[in-house]
Amino acid sequence: MRETEVVRFVDEVKINVAAGSGGNGASAFHHEPFKPKGGPDGGDGGNGGSVIMRADNSVGTLLELRDNPHIKGQRGNHGEGKRKHGARGEDRVIVVPPGTVVYDAEGTLIADLANAGDELVAAQGGRGGRGNAQFATPTRRAPTFAERGEPGEERRLRLELRLLADVGLVGFPNAGKSTLVSRISAAKPKIADYPFTTLVPNLGVVRLGDDSFVVADIPGLVAGASEGKGLGHRFLRHVRRAALLVFLVDLVAMDRDPLDDVDVLRAELEAFDPELASRPSLIVLSKADAGQQSLDAAVARYPEALPISAVSGEGIDELKRRMAAGVERSRESTAPSLGYVRHVVRDDPLSVRRQNESWLVTSRRVERAVAITNMENEEAVERLQKRLLSMGVERELERAGAKPGDDVIIGDVSFTYEPEGLSEEGDGARRA
Repeated sequence: MRETEVVRFVDEVKINVAAGSGGNGASAFHHEPFKPKGGPDGGDGGNGGSVIMRADNSVGTLLELRDNPHIKGQRGNHGEGKRKHGARGEDRVIVVPPGTVVYDAEGTLIADLANAGDELVAAQGGRGGRGNAQFATPTRRAPTFAERGEPGEERRLRLELRLLADVGLVGFPNAGKSTLVSRISAAKPKIADYPFTTLVPNLGVVRLGDDSFVVADIPGLVAGASEGKGLGHRFLRHVRRAALLVFLVDLVAMDRDPLDDVDVLRAELEAFDPELASRPSLIVLSKADAGQQSLDAAVARYPEALPISAVSGEGIDELKRRMAAGVERSRESTAPSLGYVRHVVRDDPLSVRRQNESWLVTSRRVERAVAITNMENEEAVERLQKRLLSMGVERELERAGAKPGDDVIIGDVSFTYEPEGLSEEGDGARRA
């Protein structure tokens, strides 16, 4: 098989998403003849563009994200004088197949984009900085500072695709799954007489009268698949969404007792996901035209099983009717798949800890206050120092044992710790 045939279907990727930072606010003053004191009129920066993940039926694989794993949103434009606000950065939309499940770097499920149209804001764009016109007050009529744009959110994510199939065909290699899919649908999977011919799941749409349903051939299941043997561990996730499971028993298997196939496969599915043990199922005896003796033994073991031959067509119409009936019963008893997006209210504790010879201060609010401050503007730094004091940074540093003159790190900025009582200007920290 050529390499291009192997990698066309991609069902798991890791990506990095980075939203756009907000634009900087402007520090400007109104200039007009005969109005020497026009006042501050710096505009706000635009918000950064977010990275949005959207499920869409136009794609069926995660191949594009595997080849382009770094996705960035657009930065917001900077504000300008005359109170001109910067334009918002454009969102970056990632299109993924319906059925895509999203995990964060810690392995926590954060979204299940089960249906077309489901969306997840994978990385939130940073807020634009406020211009100096926003800081004018009756007592501060000419502020010279403006805020910098807030950095955009960055995340590392892992995506899994779980196929949205109504029927999942499970069976040992060479049981005839691909041949069956080609017989009951218009799908044309590659078929050969050696193990693991199928390296990716094959999907086929089966039409019966006015109804239709989707069948997926899950490749590579063998004993031990749930522990990583064969190819099955790569594709077992695709069985999770199937409304009906069809166990295909290969009556002419020579390397094992085919009558044990159903028990072995059920055990592998249950080991992978216990819920699958109670999933509605059918047992199908494949290659029924190969030998009457094998068929009689299988029917005695599984009286409810349906013998078929994908080559001669024996039992195919009855199988399609049973599949359709099973899917219909499942649809009636099971609620439609719902998209899921986890909304997390993050705690924001203020933490101070020793890092080498410095003190590291962590808190989203505190780090954001530092990130949006123009450290080159004395008035902006003075405002930041008052904010850090009100947020309790000095109190926590004192509790941790910080001494005057110690280095303090907040975000990307290093300060020299000067408690308020020791500083002539009343500052809690000075920038190093």
